[in-house]
Amino acid sequence: MTERRYQEQAFDDVMSTVEFRVAERPHIVVDTEICRSCTTKACVHACPADLFVPTSEGGILFNYEQCFECGTCYQICNGENAISWSYPDGGYGVVFKKG
Repeated sequence: MTERRYQEQAFDDVMSTVEFRVAERPHIVVDTEICRSCTTKACVHACPADLFVPTSEGGILFNYEQCFECGTCYQICNGENAISWSYPDGGYGVVFKKG
């Protein structure tokens, strides 16, 4: 039996098959005041899209426009309701296309 190996794709190649339909209403809201007291900033390290960036003041900058909608940030956040997450409005959000 021959072992099949799948060729890894470059990140840019994978991202070229993704479309983001950005809604006016963000589906993720981050309370940066709660984030200031967070000692781990786990969302920064866990988000596969790298959408969380720590600021020099101890807060977090967040961009929802290229979110994969995986919910990792919401699950890993150790703050008290620092991240509110819901699905985007109908017709909006990430669209994975086979390319």
